[in-house]
Amino acid sequence: MKQVDEMMCRAVGEGIFPGAVLLVAVKEKILFFEACGMADLFSRRPMTRETVFDLASLTKPLATTLAVFLLVQEGRLSLDQPLEEIVEDLRGTDKATVTAADLLDHSAGLPAWRPYYTRLRRLPEWKRKPELRRLLAAEPVMAPPGRQTLYSDLGFMLLDWIVEAVSGLPLDRFTAARIYAPLGIGDLFFPGPGSRRPGPAAYAATELCPWRGRLVCGRVHDDNAWTVGGVAGHAGLFGTAAAVNRLLAALEGGLSGDPGLFSQDLLRRFLYPRRPGGRPLGFDSPSAVDSAAGRYFSPASVGHLGFTGASFWMDMDRSVRVVLLTNRVHPSRYDTRIRAFRPVLHDAVMTALNLNLA
Repeated sequence: MKQVDEMMCRAVGEGIFPGAVLLVAVKEKILFFEACGMADLFSRRPMTRETVFDLASLTKPLATTLAVFLLVQEGRLSLDQPLEEIVEDLRGTDKATVTAADLLDHSAGLPAWRPYYTRLRRLPEWKRKPELRRLLAAEPVMAPPGRQTLYSDLGFMLLDWIVEAVSGLPLDRFTAARIYAPLGIGDLFFPGPGSRRPGPAAYAATELCPWRGRLVCGRVHDDNAWTVGGVAGHAGLFGTAAAVNRLLAALEGGLSGDPGLFSQDLLRRFLYPRRPGGRPLGFDSPSAVDSAAGRYFSPASVGHLGFTGASFWMDMDRSVRVVLLTNRVHPSRYDTRIRAFRPVLHDAVMTALNLNLA
């Protein structure tokens, strides 16, 4: 893994990101786990293996999707159940016949993103989430369900609503009590009011936010998630590289039939696309061309990217897990060179593992 280590150091030196933590595991064994660079450029605080990152859209597979998974596993929710049967406020809307599965694989026809925060931040905090849900109910769909795949934050905002409607608990409390605690994973959490919240030195800093007027550190970077208190279906989860790896290992174990939290049959339904060319439920899979996973992860792989510079890929055929957490939006979101770096890094990892077979 010497070449991988050198690549990470070089990326920091070239300013692709201020700092990073990379973890590579095969089956139960961690083969590489190193930190490099700075967690905070202004204080010169170094990155460590224990640094807590804003995981951004990794919230989608590692929190929201798994919350839906448990509700389906318990028989409290069906993947094919129309939303109008789950959330009364969606009856009579153009999302009434959309299903949880449509939301999970981004085929519900919803727009990718909307700047709801510009309106919500003018409201008292207690009014913001109800208003967000009113806006979601009123947001027109762009295509009928199942017609096309369009990656959408809005779909996962709706899934947050569904989890709360079915379970009676907000997403952060449900995931903490029903997923992370049973698995003994303490370093995955939503750092909202009343939740576990380490001191500022535990976190990788993100952006100097122009409209919040401060450096964001230990609070969610995503604008829409921040305005509703930091707990949302599309963003808000924080964690360490080791914690992400432990959760992925639990999924891999369930897929292999190990007794535990996750049903093997249902995992297969979630982790493999339900239609040709589609996405797995809640996860991403390597694209045929220019994949962020590089060239050597098998088609039986799942992963996800996060806007802040977080990512993971898990090759289910070969039991390989790669977790790359960076603070690439620190101090500004506009450097996007990580897009070219990720696939090259993943190719180097797979080559070092002698798995560089296309």
